[in-house]
Amino acid sequence: MSDSRYRQRLLDSLLKELTAELPAVMVTGPRATGKTTIAERYAATVVHLDRPAEAAVFRADPDAGLAEQDEPVLLDEWQEVPATLGAVKRAVDADPRPGRFLLTGSVRADLEAATWPGTSRLVRVPMYGMTVGEQEGRVGRRPFLDRLSSGYLPVLPSERPGLRDYVRLALTSGFPEPALHMGPRARLRWLDGYLEQLLTRDAAGIDSGRDPARLRRYFEAFALSTAGTAADTTLLEASGVNRKTAVAYERLLTNLFVVEAIPAWTSNRLKRLALRPKRYLVDPALAVAALRLDQSAVLRDGDVLGRLLDTFVMAQLRSELAVCETRPRLFHLRDEHGRHEIDIVAELGGGDLLAFEVKADAAPGRNSARHLAWLRERIGERLLRGVVFHTGPGLYELDDRIIAVPICALWG
Repeated sequence: MSDSRYRQRLLDSLLKELTAELPAVMVTGPRATGKTTIAERYAATVVHLDRPAEAAVFRADPDAGLAEQDEPVLLDEWQEVPATLGAVKRAVDADPRPGRFLLTGSVRADLEAATWPGTSRLVRVPMYGMTVGEQEGRVGRRPFLDRLSSGYLPVLPSERPGLRDYVRLALTSGFPEPALHMGPRARLRWLDGYLEQLLTRDAAGIDSGRDPARLRRYFEAFALSTAGTAADTTLLEASGVNRKTAVAYERLLTNLFVVEAIPAWTSNRLKRLALRPKRYLVDPALAVAALRLDQSAVLRDGDVLGRLLDTFVMAQLRSELAVCETRPRLFHLRDEHGRHEIDIVAELGGGDLLAFEVKADAAPGRNSARHLAWLRERIGERLLRGVVFHTGPGLYELDDRIIAVPICALWG
């Protein structure tokens, strides 16, 4: 992609800082989220290891192949030639100058015991889809979670979407190419093609023994339950696979960075909390594409709508985590009887919390904040702020330290 088409990303300033101080940086994340595009801006040489001709030298002798390159060197899709990682290790051991190597990968290949983990020599930076803020050129601002934790009220954009607009934004996806350069029909075809490659070629690259048809059924069941804490048996019954196969499929999709299990938040000050994780697809448009839905179908189904908005909000927050100074980790919270449930809990580096509910409601009232108020009463000042995200235009107080905020504040 030429500079004239390049859209600034949240990670640009972080990568500039890290490559100036560290010898090797690895950017990981789903395929087609822009990892290569951003990394090549900091490289003098780009080696595409998913191209057979360029990979051949590194398969034969990765150390010699690396030595021939002008630095900084970008090794794109490094997991196609795993021995390359060992060559980077040896080069860094011999000369730990900063800014020597960048690596990108769309598979968690470094989880395999046979590959070098890169401890103390290689820093990983996760990269996900574009936020709406990135798509609209709003990159210079402080991350939403950092601003909220400092006590500032969220900033709203001048144009505030309505419910249909939010659904349209979710269906647009965070993948740069379709989001920025395609209309709805072409975008849908692109997403169909992405899923086809994901469930056939990409999956086979990790585990050639998987049945693509059964994997597709499992993915569709996962899409239907995104942003939920469905029991494993629910996914098994919906996809028609056994437990062993389902565990293998979820691990496979996790290693391809397209699904994520958000852990349950726990505390010794709260008893009887459910420990089941909350599962998400990393991009809401993948869920809609897998289920072959359109905007009208989403708006007709309240359950699907709620899951889509939750997945959309999570996608915006997830993409900002790497650049947040407060070092947040994301959780969900649910008691074992389901009486109290909070969609997203962000635990900051010092242990303080921000908590979020997501509502398909244009004007949520005090009742929408009852779970957040319950949490506040039990953990006290540790809850810095509770937020009810909604689809209306207004920002207003619901309770002590609990506010109603339009979803668009995430990129305001």
